[in-house]
Amino acid sequence: MSLRRQIRDESDFDQLPHNIPISATIADIEEKKGFIDYFRFVIEVKTKGGSKYLIYRRYSEFFNLHQILESKYSPENPEKPGPNTCTLPTLPGKIYIGNKQEIAENRIPELNTYMKRLLGLPTWLLLDEALRMFFYQTDQDSQQRPQALRRLRPPTRKVKTVKPPKKDMFSSPRAEVIFDFRGNGKAELNLKRGEVIFLLRRVNVDWLEGTVNNQTGIFPESFVKIIKPLPESDSEGEGGGYTYSCLRCFLLTPSGVEARDVCVQEDLTSQPSHKELLARMSDVFKVDDIALNYRDPEGDLIRILDDEDVQLMIKEARGQQGNVKRPVNQFPWELHVTMASDLSVYSSED
Repeated sequence: MSLRRQIRDESDFDQLPHNIPISATIADIEEKKGFIDYFRFVIEVKTKGGSKYLIYRRYSEFFNLHQILESKYSPENPEKPGPNTCTLPTLPGKIYIGNKQEIAENRIPELNTYMKRLLGLPTWLLLDEALRMFFYQTDQDSQQRPQALRRLRPPTRKVKTVKPPKKDMFSSPRAEVIFDFRGNGKAELNLKRGEVIFLLRRVNVDWLEGTVNNQTGIFPESFVKIIKPLPESDSEGEGGGYTYSCLRCFLLTPSGVEARDVCVQEDLTSQPSHKELLARMSDVFKVDDIALNYRDPEGDLIRILDDEDVQLMIKEARGQQGNVKRPVNQFPWELHVTMASDLSVYSSED
């Protein structure tokens, strides 16, 4: 009896299999939509052997696990007397009314405590089949793509002031933002889909540090697509069969001008169609009924109506190429996006 009550006894712990979970932390919550909308917890599990993986569990699965363990091991269960009993941690109770997201967020600290205490129980309980299956990474878990993992923040919060080299910026390690990301605090960047971010270093397995829009900070790697990896990366990025270029574009609205650097999988010499540019800008700025424009040598906006106008824009831009300093992988022409109905942006002088 006394031996079974020893928690984390070295001899018992050494005999556990390497795939036994020893710690678990909630990294995020994710909403699942279907016939019934619900939130699930994204949990990072660490095993005795040192491996880490993610599992996705609903509160109802926590509840079912707790009921099974209580029926087997709770000393208060009169139907299950015996030596293999222990006091289980308290599971936060069910909540039937309220905002589902707020309920899930508020449960995170309590569920983290519950899992910590559960995995700190006598070593023989860690071999329980129901407990092991709860923390086991199923095929469905492994096929999921995590989003933010926002609670797995790196331990460091210091912001470096390192900037990418001004010369040949687009030969530097870089990535394209594929999901919008709002940073939590000054150490983390705010990213918009389509932006090009220059990589400075890897912070940990999930986070990178980089610079975009003259801001330096950290961000989750799952929000970007690596174009050219950092030197220490196993993949060299070169010779991948694709050429990435940067297109500077602007959205002109009555409230101001929004600038974007959009990563394009095309060579600098390519000539896109008017239809392709229109679709890409609509996707980048998330607006419909737009018009494409470029600035002529006098600085006036010229509306682009067809492929011939695109050709003219490219021809004029190449003629002015020596007057403007650009990164080596940036197109010599720029797009100015306006609303199709807005004619006030054009010069009215005859």
